[in-house]
Amino acid sequence: MLKRKLPPWLALLALFLLAAAPAAHAQAESLPELIRRVKPSVVSVITYDAKGEVALTGSGFFVRPGQVLTNLHVVEGAHRAEVRTFEGKGKTYRVVGLSSLDEDGDLAVLSVEMPAERASVVETAEAAPEEGERVFVIGNPLRLEGSVADGIVSAVREVPSLGRIVQITAPISHGNSGSPVFNMKGQVVGVVTIRVMNGQNINLALGSPRFGSLKPADRLVGFDELAARSRDAQRPDSISDWWYRNGLNSLWLGNYDSALGYFETAVNKNPQRADAWIQVGFCKVKQGKNQDAIRAFEHALRLKPNSYEALNKLGDAYYYAGNYYKALDAYKRAVSARPDLAEGHYNLGAVHLELGDRAEALAQAHLLKPLDAALYQKLLREIGR
Repeated sequence: MLKRKLPPWLALLALFLLAAAPAAHAQAESLPELIRRVKPSVVSVITYDAKGEVALTGSGFFVRPGQVLTNLHVVEGAHRAEVRTFEGKGKTYRVVGLSSLDEDGDLAVLSVEMPAERASVVETAEAAPEEGERVFVIGNPLRLEGSVADGIVSAVREVPSLGRIVQITAPISHGNSGSPVFNMKGQVVGVVTIRVMNGQNINLALGSPRFGSLKPADRLVGFDELAARSRDAQRPDSISDWWYRNGLNSLWLGNYDSALGYFETAVNKNPQRADAWIQVGFCKVKQGKNQDAIRAFEHALRLKPNSYEALNKLGDAYYYAGNYYKALDAYKRAVSARPDLAEGHYNLGAVHLELGDRAEALAQAHLLKPLDAALYQKLLREIGR
């Protein structure tokens, strides 16, 4: 039997239809469709005091089967806790302890006693959201379980030791602490916290890379042990830590003047805190006081010589001071200390451009591509100017 050849125009039409089929299938979901798909991954978190009465409520979401991420402040001081799912009429499961803690990030991963197959695990976004990007939040505001709010990303900031802070316009209320912030692909771009609202109607979330790096600890932390840790934090020898944490709170809001006062007090109380010296330098850069910032970063490096964060920020201070060769050296040392530091490769590309070395900037873009797609595109745009 002879095979008939398709006319050229018909062959092209067939190829077009085959190519268009996946694109049609991959059409963006509507917001109601997205909500139906991701809502089973979100839970309410209920904590109880020693008398068995409700102490505090918040929100959370499954990051692994039987593992729920929420804000640490939601469960601090609790005698016990449980989570309730939003599927159907909802099911309640007991929290048996905390498998991970991140005190600076105000994060806790709860270990939940439940069948693994009942957990719907979220997908986290690798790239940072863009300003103006549409997002939505699902949580437990004012105990109104499963409530949805939408808005846009109004700003994304980088804060040393914390990472990305995502500012959103979606309305947030008490009980939303620990809620996931979803993009329009159903990926989590941040986790809500309201601890630094201060009545300014500014809604903030900690970016997904921070909780994406949280790993289960070797053992569970019980609620009694968590309460003991909280009591220890109130001791006089922890006063430097108190000032440091208040400085972080101010950084969440981008209030660098206030944050600097807290961090300077922290280093006065404990001059051996490299992390506090880094924050002092960061705030000084934001104030345009680059020489003061350089001295603070150098102090941090005397305490912690291989701190990639101090080296990277030292490079920033030299860059903004117009000393590109010293910035180049600091960025190189930062990337040497941590080769997967996407921001470091971007900074190297940017400073090579300032020095007129476009070829080396392109080489850094090549290294950056598998690390951070958004920064890679940003650097390419700079190179193309």
